[in-house]
Amino acid sequence: MEAASAPYVPRTVEEVYQDFKGRRAGLLSALSTDVEHFCQQCDPERENLCLYGFPNGNWEVNLPAEEVPAELPEPALGINFARDGMDRKDWLSLVAVHSDAWLIAVAFYYGARFDKHERERLFNMMNELPTVFDVVTGRKLVKEKTSTNKGNKVTKPSAKVVSSSFLSGIFDMSFFLQSSIHVFLLFRR
Repeated sequence: MEAASAPYVPRTVEEVYQDFKGRRAGLLSALSTDVEHFCQQCDPERENLCLYGFPNGNWEVNLPAEEVPAELPEPALGINFARDGMDRKDWLSLVAVHSDAWLIAVAFYYGARFDKHERERLFNMMNELPTVFDVVTGRKLVKEKTSTNKGNKVTKPSAKVVSSSFLSGIFDMSFFLQSSIHVFLLFRR
């Protein structure tokens, strides 16, 4: 029997950001290019399932970790239960919102030892990318308006999402979709 190797733990802002990007790529793959396979794996007859994204860009639908507390923050539990009770686009949007929240939780779990400036830098790097929710729902990016600085025009090259930040994209539809899933689960009993 081989000794289990210790899991990779990112330690710098750049390493945590690369971990975030890899996990995000896996989630985007599950919710876009692999969506049929993803939907098949989310059988409502199975136990509570979670969608995991991995640093290498892969993804899997699986049961949550058995150890308590888990090694990492866990993704949303029970994504499979609402699959057949909601409009498919709404269900995928709900999974995307929860996936965004999980990505942030994992990144800041790894970044817990960072100082204020490092956490801010990590957040700004993550915020340059559209959310999983933005990509899954097709929300458009808009260019940031130019601002003036003592009469001189200064352009800001970064693109912003219509909602203006990564976090607002996560929470836009969350309340509506969470309410829908809770109502569905109540009537399912």
